[in-house]
Amino acid sequence: MKYLMTFFGLCCLPFLAQAGPQINVGVVYDYLDGEKSTYLKRVFNGGDATAFVKVNVLEIVYDAEGVPQEIPVKSQADVVARDGLMASPARLIVPANGMQGTRLLFMGEREHERYFRVRFIPVVPEQEDQFAVSSEEREDYKKELSAGVNILAGYGTIFFVRPKVTRFDTKIENTKSQYLLRNNGNSVVIVDQFKDCSSKSEQECNPVTKHHILAGREFKFDKQAGREYRFKLVEGEKKKTIEVKG
Repeated sequence: MKYLMTFFGLCCLPFLAQAGPQINVGVVYDYLDGEKSTYLKRVFNGGDATAFVKVNVLEIVYDAEGVPQEIPVKSQADVVARDGLMASPARLIVPANGMQGTRLLFMGEREHERYFRVRFIPVVPEQEDQFAVSSEEREDYKKELSAGVNILAGYGTIFFVRPKVTRFDTKIENTKSQYLLRNNGNSVVIVDQFKDCSSKSEQECNPVTKHHILAGREFKFDKQAGREYRFKLVEGEKKKTIEVKG
């Protein structure tokens, strides 16, 4: 019996056709609005075997140079004193062709925006994993997957916790050679469905991209003659389509 574990950071790659669990967590970016403290995240299993999934949470912290670091969420014995994001439950048993949800709960300081990586990791259950299954059920599951190589693919999502008092303030500088967006607010702004296409043919386009502009940061691109740029500027619930000619 042989198992392989893979982990997809910010994208969900297609599965090879095979037996076993095949989880999907939907979108890889989630946002908790300032007036909310909980968020339901669903995990789907399109495979033909039960998926046992661990949910791990790390906080993404940027140093003075803007380099991100992932650190464990601070926790104390008293859950009321917890500072950060927690998943409840943190262990999911997702049936074949079924779905289960975990509620992401934030407790703590929200004066500024905070960022978390939430990992959904399918495992072959062991006693120390704290899944509510018996020893016999664990052994039966291992036998079920023993026919060959099973790829247990994990997924990593990014979770944005907006400040309690969220403020959007995006400044635009449009010059002859460059287009710049500067985020002067206190919460992430999204440049969604960014398209860079030829003015003569809509079929001649670069791959569509998505960009997150953190508070205090900027996004810019050089304008080229004969090119057109189109994207959606997303500020919370507000969306605006912008078109720029090179």
